[in-house]
Amino acid sequence: MFTLFNEIGIINQLSSTAFERVLPHGLTQAQFTVLNHCIRLGDNKTPAQLASAFQVTRGTLTSTLQRLEAKGFIALVPDAKDGRSKRVLLTAAGRNAAKESIVAAAPILTRAQAALSREEVEDLMPILIKLRIWLDTHRSL
Repeated sequence: MFTLFNEIGIINQLSSTAFERVLPHGLTQAQFTVLNHCIRLGDNKTPAQLASAFQVTRGTLTSTLQRLEAKGFIALVPDAKDGRSKRVLLTAAGRNAAKESIVAAAPILTRAQAALSREEVEDLMPILIKLRIWLDTHRSL
């Protein structure tokens, strides 16, 4: 298992670095991850909920959110139920920036197809999803 997690970590580092190099609008990997999360799983989350999802401190996430808000990619609005808290809403510009980021990564993804066939990728996906789900449900490890 150590070797598996080590390989996943190295792949993550290499792919994240390559991806961040092509991100538009001066986005960082962390900023794209927030935008992508909001698209995949919905926005209207509190910063605390997002920090928990990303397993980072609220302070770390607050910095990322402030930068995204300054770029006009999210709006931080007061929580209707709890005025002390805020909600993170994705803007149209944020949706577009996320889409542009994926388009910018297309050449990297196309070149990576030389490493694995479509069939190999399709065979890997259920295994990786199973591992992700298990890790997500056992975060307290």
